[in-house]
Amino acid sequence: MSYIAAIDQGTTSSRCIVFDAAGSIVSVAQREHRQIFPRPGWVEHDAAEIWAAVQEVVAEAVGDLEITAVGITNQRETTLVWDRATGEPAANAIVWQDTRTDEQLRRFDAAFGEKAFHERTGLPLAPYFAGSKLAWLLDNGLRARAERGELLFGTMDSWLIWKLTGKHLTDVTNASRTLLMSLKTLDWDPEILAAVDIPAIMLPEIRSSAEVYGEVTSGPLAGVPLASALGDQQAALFGQTCFAPGEAKCTYGTGSFLLLNTGTTPVRSQHGLLTTVGYRIGDEPAVYALEGSIAVTGSLIQWLRDNLGLISSAAEVEELARTVPDNGGCYLVPAFSGLFAPHWRADARGVLVGLTGFVNKGHLARAALEATGWQTREVIDAMNADGRTPLAALRVDGGMTQNTLLMQFLADVLRVPVIRPTVAETTCLGAAYAAGLAVGFWPGTDALRANWRQDASWQPAWPAAEVDRELGQWRKAVQRTLDWA
Repeated sequence: MSYIAAIDQGTTSSRCIVFDAAGSIVSVAQREHRQIFPRPGWVEHDAAEIWAAVQEVVAEAVGDLEITAVGITNQRETTLVWDRATGEPAANAIVWQDTRTDEQLRRFDAAFGEKAFHERTGLPLAPYFAGSKLAWLLDNGLRARAERGELLFGTMDSWLIWKLTGKHLTDVTNASRTLLMSLKTLDWDPEILAAVDIPAIMLPEIRSSAEVYGEVTSGPLAGVPLASALGDQQAALFGQTCFAPGEAKCTYGTGSFLLLNTGTTPVRSQHGLLTTVGYRIGDEPAVYALEGSIAVTGSLIQWLRDNLGLISSAAEVEELARTVPDNGGCYLVPAFSGLFAPHWRADARGVLVGLTGFVNKGHLARAALEATGWQTREVIDAMNADGRTPLAALRVDGGMTQNTLLMQFLADVLRVPVIRPTVAETTCLGAAYAAGLAVGFWPGTDALRANWRQDASWQPAWPAAEVDRELGQWRKAVQRTLDWA
């Protein structure tokens, strides 16, 4: 028996999962890593710590299994610069949630213009994306070394590809999240690089999402082809087999990300969504997607646990929320890093509103779960306003999908069925599928579709009038977050 391995370098942990030909999980290993908060709004990771964790989970998950190929999926936009000669990180990685880059974004706007960025890259000027994080690192002590060619830039896929194979590469999905890649050429945009003063010499070569990048040079995967890389949300789209235009998925993790396949032509959103590369298989045309990015969903439950002590484990939030029949009139908008799609307001900060003496911790737990549902509803409304075919069903994955109260709430407020697949780890599965396609382990995407199985589904049950009333209250709460920072 031979298998495909996938390395998932995520925001809070690194995992390795091994899959068989049916797309079933054979083995899995996971390690958490530290979240570093030097100042309010700053979020960093230690890339050396992450690499050590990746080596551990690979060794544990792979063991003596025969691996045909390995793929990578990763937290997107998290930005790292390392020394070309020694491989040592030049600074901590700046995480996608970090909000320190206002000055760099103002400079980007003055040099090239937000409209031009949106037209070229499909992205708004927001601290979320990697380009302004790289500019901050250059502006804060690394520019001279970078211009001498001593430093390399990458998102976390590039870091792992470099550590595993010695190649300095990225794929189109991760490159499309930097503010530096043209959606038309699928290459770094020289005019943008010149305007924002980023040395091209430090950027990785952009490849497709599914091709052999090289062989792993050491460790339990030595000699195995490294054959895919996709940003985590695009990997989940691939793992959910959303290969046809109009098919959509939402991954519920630290943040939540809804992607809609729009085919081989990029669609420009007029309602606050991102235009991004969904995936590219070998030399085939790239497939594009519309994306709604929500910064804080699963991490809100961690906040209830770690900062407030309301629960001792994330799983307890459902039990606590079920102690009350509703939110008691309170609404929690977790704009901890500003608001992402469809608002894109970096000045927003979190609010808890509607408090009365009646509200207890059960109501807070329910409000925290409902925040994920309402934020998803805002993204779906934006997609429908952009003129896409109205969503018929939503495929969901990620750790939060085990929360049945949340899944039912989603179905209620979205007014469409919510469907969870048998293999909920679709991020890793997508990276494995792409790697397997690249080496012929699977013959094509039809074989991947045949693997997909439904595990559970939830149907809308709330009266539409009640949904509309609660949505109005949520929108009032969102307004209270604005103009704070």
